[in-house]
Amino acid sequence: QVQLVESGGGLVQAGGSLRLSCVASGRTFSRYAMGWFRQAPGKERQFVATISWNGGSTYYADSVKGRFTISRDNAKNTVYLQMNSLKPEDTAVYYCATTSYGAIVGEPHETDFDSWGQGTQVTVSL
Repeated sequence: QVQLVESGGGLVQAGGSLRLSCVASGRTFSRYAMGWFRQAPGKERQFVATISWNGGSTYYADSVKGRFTISRDNAKNTVYLQMNSLKPEDTAVYYCATTSYGAIVGEPHETDFDSWGQGTQVTVSL
């Protein structure tokens, strides 16, 4: 059973930065791709970023490209999401997810991911 625990969310002013972390257990972390999704109030969960098993390949939603960076430390079983130049529209619950694949080919979808964390709230104020 895979367990994912996110942290690092909070309240930040527009233009600010936050770094989210997600620690995984229960699976050989280094073998599998990881991703971040988010869900704003009243909206469907949407893809944010994904990273391959060794960090060699990343993919971002257009809405965060150039502002967010996904990375991983396989020695620490942790994936990160560095979020810069935050905007009020980035306000959401952010979820970490893992797959059974080493990498996702093409645009990722929720169905590519089989385990999810509980989420961490990110609120960006004006």
